[in-house]
Amino acid sequence: MAASRTVDGVEGGCGESGSVLTLSSSDTRPRFGTRFLTDPRQVFQHNAWDNVEWTDEQEDAAKKKVSENNQPLPPEKQEEYDSLASEYWNEFYTIHENRFFKDRHWLFTEFPELAPHCSLNHESHPNARGTDCSQRSSLDEKQWQGSAALPHDSRDFPGSSATYRILEVGCGVGNTVFPILKTNNDTGLFVYCCDFSSTAVELVKTNPEYDSQRCFAFVHDLSDAEANYPVPDGSLDVIVLIFVLSALHPSK
Repeated sequence: MAASRTVDGVEGGCGESGSVLTLSSSDTRPRFGTRFLTDPRQVFQHNAWDNVEWTDEQEDAAKKKVSENNQPLPPEKQEEYDSLASEYWNEFYTIHENRFFKDRHWLFTEFPELAPHCSLNHESHPNARGTDCSQRSSLDEKQWQGSAALPHDSRDFPGSSATYRILEVGCGVGNTVFPILKTNNDTGLFVYCCDFSSTAVELVKTNPEYDSQRCFAFVHDLSDAEANYPVPDGSLDVIVLIFVLSALHPSK
């Protein structure tokens, strides 16, 4: 769609809210491999820990799960899940809303391109994120008015006045979008986000942190090559895809 830098990643690679991470004297970013589980009662505080030794029972359970997952679904089930994918995702988000996934506070350590003009010293203190960026006024409201069906050659599109544009594909309920908007307060930033699930997109739009002057959420099927985007070709700086490509059928 656009000649942009693509950011792909996996979750759990860096500290999230409440993490205790070590900082080197010459680097303000957290050092990887320093999140250890010292109190078993805190096991659910994060979705991953470093250097955890498995018990024999855990290793056997993992091998059993791998063996189970090596068995493909019957063809009729594959067709059902493919054709009704959006309905299943809508049902998922209707049940869990924004409680299932954690905000990805590790993004700015893995991908500093998401906040290139901001100091990242706050990463070990996510509650203070955004305080290292200068506070600027929001973008003018008229620049985001429109719909996701705008033609590619339109110059009047959401975020048309922005100087730095980020698109997240597969945004879910905003666990990437909202950390970006909080951390990167550059007045030239505009974030687009889309998801296959209309329920997820609606949850993004109704979130109190959603700022329609800096963000535009829309429903989009990535596998539909003919579907329009709300921005012209070549207008994006960064495209974020986390746990997205692996969710698509190889034929798509």
